[in-house]
Amino acid sequence: MATSILCFVFSGMGAGKTMDLLRIAYNCNEQGIKPWLLTSSVDNRHGIGRITSRSGFQQDARPIDQSDNIYNLFVDENSKEQIDVVLVDEAMFLSNEQVWQLAKIVDDLGISVTCFGLRSDFQGNLFEGSAALMAIADEIKTIDTRCRCGEKAIMNARIKDEKIVREGAQVQIGGNESYKAMCRKCWGMPC
Repeated sequence: MATSILCFVFSGMGAGKTMDLLRIAYNCNEQGIKPWLLTSSVDNRHGIGRITSRSGFQQDARPIDQSDNIYNLFVDENSKEQIDVVLVDEAMFLSNEQVWQLAKIVDDLGISVTCFGLRSDFQGNLFEGSAALMAIADEIKTIDTRCRCGEKAIMNARIKDEKIVREGAQVQIGGNESYKAMCRKCWGMPC
């Protein structure tokens, strides 16, 4: 019998997290394994409930906002069609409570859950969902990406007019036009 786990896969911007999620979903479907895809309703760049990679691959998903009880949604969805695995995009936007709901799916129902997202915001602070996942996930994996200098990129710099932005709301939806993955040295210490 396979062991069910809660896994958090994180990286800087542009490392291919969403592409990995879509690849896993595709492979699951090919093997007759039913994935349930979730994404944050906060990221609406390609439409709410749409997981889209920079390469253009995309798939529909159940949009989640912070008021949703994911465990209850899962039980309802699973009663209609058996779900074998849960894949969550933009997991940093989950609430602490929602991460625990995902853990309950793993622990009580024996369904593996893999969450993909950023670890920290543009100021170097953990997102709520990421902090909870870092605390309780059974496995934590990182996808390496490189800074412009060649070092491992661990920071997400918000960019405007080719300059690093240090102030603003934690959440500002954007892609390559708004964010660059950088090493800590190139990102620099906040003033």
